[in-house]
Amino acid sequence: MADEQDTVDGRTLRGQRRRAQIIEATLAVVRRDGAAGVTHRTVAKEAGITTSLTLYYFATLDDLLVAALTSVTSEYTHRIRRLVETEDDPLDGLARLIAESAGPGRERALAERELSTLAARRPVLRPAARGWRDTVAELARTQTDEPDAVEAFVALCDGLCAAILLECHDADPDHIRAVLGRALRGTTP
Repeated sequence: MADEQDTVDGRTLRGQRRRAQIIEATLAVVRRDGAAGVTHRTVAKEAGITTSLTLYYFATLDDLLVAALTSVTSEYTHRIRRLVETEDDPLDGLARLIAESAGPGRERALAERELSTLAARRPVLRPAARGWRDTVAELARTQTDEPDAVEAFVALCDGLCAAILLECHDADPDHIRAVLGRALRGTTP
């Protein structure tokens, strides 16, 4: 019985690894060629596997794109929730997370932005695209109970991320923190 359980768990683990490999390959294609470059064939080539294997794990292109976007947004939402739960100043942590888009997190942020923008045309992507925004709103609600301030804060974070991706230099987390704080207070420092 234990051998049977180990076999099932081993297969499950291999399946999870294969899915993760395909998702990472999808993100690599998005970073290199944009979302328009994602096909089962290009993802399979990137992952070094057969096209039929990508189809086994992700029957449609939408399934593949949703999984890729969910992977990125889940990572961000997990980090933001951790900030809310553990940080004395979650705005500082959020500012540093946003600033990563100019540095080590740039490639993943670009892929997330591209796929989130695609959600405007592909409704199936919208729930995954909303995840980040909803979690940023949760963080804002720890600082204010004013709905307009929360909405402005989410829009500001979204805009800051887009602006950082358009720039060719490092982002200053202290400046971002100051801007975020002003948005929630509605006044200048």
